[in-house]
Amino acid sequence: MSSNEPAAGAMDATDARLLLELVANPRATGVELAARLGLSRNTVQARLARWEANAVLASFERRVEPRALGYPLAAFVAVVVDQHKLDAVVAELARIPEVTEVCGMTGPTDLTARVVAQDADDLYRIAGHILKIPGVERTNMALIMRSLVGPRTTPLLDRLAGGNSNSGQ
Repeated sequence: MSSNEPAAGAMDATDARLLLELVANPRATGVELAARLGLSRNTVQARLARWEANAVLASFERRVEPRALGYPLAAFVAVVVDQHKLDAVVAELARIPEVTEVCGMTGPTDLTARVVAQDADDLYRIAGHILKIPGVERTNMALIMRSLVGPRTTPLLDRLAGGNSNSGQ
């Protein structure tokens, strides 16, 4: 890594500009990105390689909407767990295809799982499956009515790049 590149894990304005360009044009090649941003192809390739090595970019599967796969319902399930069985509960949750994300929490809830379902009956089945996992003490479910602000990093990238945009992406 050259002295003008940020250390692993650190981002600079050039990284932010490059990431913003990727957000706007996810299929752009390294050569196209370099030309659009006035960077050398080697700089673009080195940064892309560094991001890949450091798992900076999320997997492509995050772009696939469960609704398109026949799962229009989504809910957050708050899970209280016997702490001695936390790892086993997480492993079991990961085995349920409809569980799309699990986060460890502070406060009265140990885990929050995002689940998707085909309909209300399917959601009921999934909730029952979660409750049957050894170590799950109780759950509380909240149906997601509509996503109002989706997962986004563009405003943070705009700030780092030195832009003044209040983009909602």
